Amino acid sequence: MARGRTTHQTTSQVMAVDTVRLLQTLSDAFGVTGFEDEVREALRALVEPYADEIRTDVLGNLLVTRRGGSGFTVMLDAHLDEIGLIINHVDEKGFLHFATLGGWDTRILPAEAVTVRTREGGKVRGVIGSLPPHILKSEERDKPIPVDSLFIDVGASSAEHAAGLGIRVGDPVVPGHPFEVVREGWLLGKAFDDRAGCAVLVKVLEELAGTTPEATLVMNFAVSEETGLRGARTAAFQIDPQVALAVEATVAADLPGVAPPRQPTGVGKGAAITIADAPSIVSQRMVRALETLAQRHEIRHQLKVPFFGGGTDAGAIQTSRAGVLAGIVSIPVRYIHSPVSLMWLDDFDQVVRLVTAFAREAKTLFTP
Repeated sequence: MARGRTTHQTTSQVMAVDTVRLLQTLSDAFGVTGFEDEVREALRALVEPYADEIRTDVLGNLLVTRRGGSGFTVMLDAHLDEIGLIINHVDEKGFLHFATLGGWDTRILPAEAVTVRTREGGKVRGVIGSLPPHILKSEERDKPIPVDSLFIDVGASSAEHAAGLGIRVGDPVVPGHPFEVVREGWLLGKAFDDRAGCAVLVKVLEELAGTTPEATLVMNFAVSEETGLRGARTAAFQIDPQVALAVEATVAADLPGVAPPRQPTGVGKGAAITIADAPSIVSQRMVRALETLAQRHEIRHQLKVPFFGGGTDAGAIQTSRAGVLAGIVSIPVRYIHSPVSLMWLDDFDQVVRLVTAFAREAKTLFTP
């Protein structure tokens, strides 16, 4: 249900959200694609002090509006969902078999700790098991283990025991490492793709508190990005913006053995501005505008090396209705699409600054 407000609290009236605590809250939240309700409700509570209107649509997108000048709407998008697993069989010995939700590198799944969420909202811990190397044939040891040979062990002794724990076919599962600060400025956790992007939008709302934007801002916290950009597609149709920006966590591959042309971004180089990815070739007008903003405000930034191994919600947004001028700004994150990722807080801060500048100045930048 929409919630209306006639006045905004100023930054002094609303205590600024501590960035590390914000990232921890969102990273640790359960939100497998298609099952985003826990993280959505956490975000609803975080954005409520700053919003003129909050609503959840039929698919589960959380849409947050800050009203500004008439005649121009800016859409800012970050997706709620994380890649995960879904139970597709419970065998007679109580082992859980599963399919993947989203783009996993299945080589890294064996021996990962997981959380199964039951229909009633309970959480059951377990581990992804596989045959140990001691009993494999020599020709099997060097081969990737297919997903249908993996299983989840929650310590159940039978299918009935698993059912007694509340586990049923269709329950979502998330592998992942709890959030931690490994040293000053370096953060470790699951689901930075794209909870870090969601956190950026919260910080942008915080930065804009007590002001009236020159354009109306609609922030879409999207569902189901990891399985086909579904939430952003329907949200963009509803919002019908003049311009849009997808805020993402992207591949940082500044790692040993990776040649520079295969490094889309690097940690420590600041906000990453996309030129092209699998579903999007970003308008040069948008790329130039983002570069201009970054230079004007002395924001550390990098151009993301054109990379076609993945995409973002911008690919769905830019083809909505008669077309939307859509860009992409990302936080470089190492080891995305795995149970644990690593990011540097200063890169996050640079993205907050760039997206805030975009929110404030988009109408001027893109009005003929």
